Amino acid sequence: MTEPQQMADSAGNGDTAPKRRRGKNGDGAERHDAIYRTISDAIIEHKLRPGARLREDALAEVFGVSRTGIRKILQRLALEHLVTLTPRRGASVTRPTAEEARDVFAARQMVECGVMDAVARRMTAADARELRDLAARERKALKSGEQSTAIKLSAEFHERLAQLSGNATLAEFIGRLCSRSSLILAVYGTSGHLGCESHDHEDLISYLEVGKGERATAFMGRHLKAIEASLSIDEQEDEVPDLRQIFSV
Repeated sequence: MTEPQQMADSAGNGDTAPKRRRGKNGDGAERHDAIYRTISDAIIEHKLRPGARLREDALAEVFGVSRTGIRKILQRLALEHLVTLTPRRGASVTRPTAEEARDVFAARQMVECGVMDAVARRMTAADARELRDLAARERKALKSGEQSTAIKLSAEFHERLAQLSGNATLAEFIGRLCSRSSLILAVYGTSGHLGCESHDHEDLISYLEVGKGERATAFMGRHLKAIEASLSIDEQEDEVPDLRQIFSV
């Protein structure tokens, strides 16, 4: 029996339904989180392309949850700028424009370069090992042609750097910028290449672990400019994806 069937059967037998943390509209809050991550990953991995329409009724059927629950998930994705909500047209995967891409990378220049001194002061040997592991996994993914995995690992690397600054507010903001950058890279980046040298992250770690915050700041600036310069932005037509095939639930 498929998960949607199981959930439908449970809904019809309130006494036997498994107990779980419930959302305000009857769907499981943990289930909503899982669906949010699934759709987010599908966008970053380019299974759902920019402009693709995301019909509430189709998603509700695919995931076996209410349309109200799907609507809340789409609103959450819209806050991350991964989905665009348009009156009377509904939801679609965001298509970043050239101007938006420039704005995102300009913002990253300001905030990510701004936290490098703090990261250099706070970084421990264990932090450096963790970052090197992420960088190694990113290089391996690129070498294997796993572009979407490499993009996600690169974003994770930058988010972890921000967290090491000790400023939770800036770290959260940088995480959001990295999510938007991941979509931009997935759409407009070059296959097998993230716009920077494969050893860039390793070089950055080397500056940070010896406390060279100023050098790390300058390096981060060049690193982000190189990524932005590698983008090739082409307009594409909207598409209507087969949601059941993409999510296979």
